Amino acid sequence: MESSFRRGAREGMRDFLPLSVGLVPWAVVTGIAMRSIGLSPLEAMGMNLLVYAGTAQLGTLPLIGSGAPLWLIFLTALVLNLRFVIFSAALAPVFHGHPFMRRLASSYLLVDGMFAIGAEKLHKADDPHWRWGYYIVPSLYCWALWQCCVLGGVLGAGVIPGDWSLEFMTTIALMVMMIPMLRERPMWVAALVGGLGAVLLRELPLRLGLIAGIALGIGAGFVAERALAGRAVR
Repeated sequence: MESSFRRGAREGMRDFLPLSVGLVPWAVVTGIAMRSIGLSPLEAMGMNLLVYAGTAQLGTLPLIGSGAPLWLIFLTALVLNLRFVIFSAALAPVFHGHPFMRRLASSYLLVDGMFAIGAEKLHKADDPHWRWGYYIVPSLYCWALWQCCVLGGVLGAGVIPGDWSLEFMTTIALMVMMIPMLRERPMWVAALVGGLGAVLLRELPLRLGLIAGIALGIGAGFVAERALAGRAVR
């Protein structure tokens, strides 16, 4: 009889595969961007292994390239990755009782797509072996795919034609992964206000418009959630 781990792994891969297609252009663009600011192939792949967060990488690379102060680079990466604090808190009960090293690996491998497609199923499942298989196998696949495609971008930075519009494909890939998370009205409000704020404030120096847009989105989402809660009480 097939183990529950394998059943979970098979179902996790089936759910994640459609989203993983969008990772390819995103990873290639990340590799090209790291080379374009002057990082060597070794430095680029070292950063990719250490950070493993495409949004934070793309968000901080222009700052690194322009010689921005270290505190601003760190703050930008921190703000861009704040969502993972929420994701981790939401998934913490799923990994309760697991060994520390397993939970550590889970935190490193956590990505937006895995949370978007798997959080609800992971919470509903009772079998810890099924849940571990559902999470870890597609997460490892995503990590390997990302590393390989970033390496392709790093090595092919001078070969890939500039008119392929990979940046546009990356934006579409991010939207595909973000939309499944927008299940409630406060989330939609936060996404719309944050996106609009980042666009309107894009002329701020040192890319501070991005941080300001994120802050506006968080604030708008909080206000919307409080307003809905107030209506429910009435």
